[in-house]
Amino acid sequence: METKYKLSLTCLILLFLLIIGIMTSAHALKLLRMGNFTSRSSGLSSTAACGQFLQEVVSHNCIVIFSKTTCPYCKMAKNVFNEIGATYKVIELDEHNDGRRLQEALAQMTGARTVPRVFINGNCIGGGSDTKELHQQGKLLPLIEKCAPCCTETNPEGSGSGQFESTK
Repeated sequence: METKYKLSLTCLILLFLLIIGIMTSAHALKLLRMGNFTSRSSGLSSTAACGQFLQEVVSHNCIVIFSKTTCPYCKMAKNVFNEIGATYKVIELDEHNDGRRLQEALAQMTGARTVPRVFINGNCIGGGSDTKELHQQGKLLPLIEKCAPCCTETNPEGSGSGQFESTK
């Protein structure tokens, strides 16, 4: 039992570091494999580990945008949230060490491989055009308002400056 709790605590600490962007999922997996912290199963496949990472990020942030820095549709989605002053987390897949694997895991999770993949309150709402359309229809803000209070801080200037977090 003690080993099980030790593993759980270690996983929670590594998960926290992943979420706040201090380390990459590849580094966390390397640390987990050190010492006696390996999984009882034959090990997580890369896709499974990425899927778990995605679930954790999405479940701990009201708005998450999986993006690429040069994608115009990704910029469109970010602009919508900047316009309404919503706080969001961005994971730039083209700057992330496991970006390709994360994009494959997103494809399995959402049924679409394209970016952006926008999540609100744990649910994928689609891409940039979908986000813009929901906003134009007045359906985006009600989705955001359902988020936990800790995740709905807004920037009074609505510029987006300093209100998004990029995870590499």
